[in-house]
Amino acid sequence: MPYTTEEGGRLNNFAREPKVYQAEPPTEGQKRTYIIIGIAGIALVGGLISVAFLVS
Repeated sequence: MPYTTEEGGRLNNFAREPKVYQAEPPTEGQKRTYIIIGIAGIALVGGLISVAFLVS
């Protein structure tokens, strides 16, 4: 653990920093999956709103 000593002899414990990397753009398969999940989410929310409207 990376400890540092401050004035007065107190120890400070700092978290380790994660490695930095450049993000990669999504592949065609990931883009397709995002679109399908988005459409399913919109359909779910639309269905819930219509059920709430019909019940009330």
